[in-house]
Amino acid sequence: MVVELEGELCSGLGEGAIFTELDWVARAFRERLGFIPYPGTLNLSLSGEDWMQVRAMLFQAHGIPIEPPPGFCAAKCFAVTLNECVEGAAVLPDVSGYPADKFEIVAPVAVRRELGLRDGDRVRLRVKVT
Repeated sequence: MVVELEGELCSGLGEGAIFTELDWVARAFRERLGFIPYPGTLNLSLSGEDWMQVRAMLFQAHGIPIEPPPGFCAAKCFAVTLNECVEGAAVLPDVSGYPADKFEIVAPVAVRRELGLRDGDRVRLRVKVT
């Protein structure tokens, strides 16, 4: 099943690059998703009833699990296409208190630069729910 969403690009906390550059993360993404992520994540803000329904569905779906070593949180991913041209993955970390409006994307390229995006821009995405 493919779900279409639209979110607003926003800045994150700057911790995505630290996460994506960990050896075990790069290895897991290469093995499970077929690419090594560009350092950092693309952060989208989503809201509304439709988003809350999709979010609940994603948390219940199997997804592509990313199993961490001890001391790190697990996550699951879903293949995404951004603005119909950049392939990547949405990452849903298994962290209590994770913001309900936040949707993080990793990709093998610098998405902001590739698509010429800035904070506040709208981003369309297709999420493959597995």
